[in-house]
Amino acid sequence: MIVEQASHPQFISNTYLVGDGQGGPAFFIDAGGPVDGLIEKAGALSLQPTHVLLTHHHYDHVCEVDALRERWPELEVLISPLERDLLMRASPGLLPEAAEDRGGTVDAGQTLSFGALEVRPLHTPGHTAGMLSFLVGPGAPSSPGSGRERSSRAGRGETARPGGYSGGPAVVFTGDTLFRNSVGGVRAPGHTSYTDLRDSIMGTLMELPGETIIYPGHAAPSTVAEEWESNRFIRVWRGLDPEGSEPCTALGEPATLVLLAEDYDGGTKAWVRWPDGSDDIVPGSRVQRGS
Repeated sequence: MIVEQASHPQFISNTYLVGDGQGGPAFFIDAGGPVDGLIEKAGALSLQPTHVLLTHHHYDHVCEVDALRERWPELEVLISPLERDLLMRASPGLLPEAAEDRGGTVDAGQTLSFGALEVRPLHTPGHTAGMLSFLVGPGAPSSPGSGRERSSRAGRGETARPGGYSGGPAVVFTGDTLFRNSVGGVRAPGHTSYTDLRDSIMGTLMELPGETIIYPGHAAPSTVAEEWESNRFIRVWRGLDPEGSEPCTALGEPATLVLLAEDYDGGTKAWVRWPDGSDDIVPGSRVQRGS
């Protein structure tokens, strides 16, 4: 499998070029980084891109789609049906041809084939309602296992760990759901909830084998095993580390600071709990510690 990456210098958002081998079919995942280098790389490897798969509708993940379609006018742009209208409202005119002629949608559970590679979209809401992570591997990777399977393993005395699918070695592109040592926020345009984000990570992404490489929507890659052990949000969700109880002000409102952790951009990400017991994950810059 070929994976080439470009990152936007301001947004730190990634565009990925993926192919099954030199001279074969290829596709892009997101289009938020400068793409000139990826276009050159596709030419050097004789790759034949046919699709752009979008994890979600935010501008920093779609702003270079037109540049890709200038080079390959027949590229098909696919996004979750839950994101399609949001994309067109947020960026009117960004993809007029794609929206009217070739643009389409892709649902979780579908399988897309690119030569020897198969792509399975996984619904991982939280940061946005229709967020998709893309599981890519040879052959036919199965969908992630269920929590019931993990409980069964634990009941047999097996150590709870990432796992639950029997396909060959795979990688997963997680958009803005999961980053290296951080997680996505749930106050961005089109967001759903903290519970959705936590369940997307713990019930879907962390069910993948530990060696699965994570290619996030921002910054550097990781693996499922690395995030399982070192991601501070996941460690609290696993019950390994305690929740915090420090009073704070978040988004101008009183709250409890459950966790303040490093984020992908050098800043921080905060998990806060409101007086009614509901939780949010917000930028750490919007949190003031102390009552």
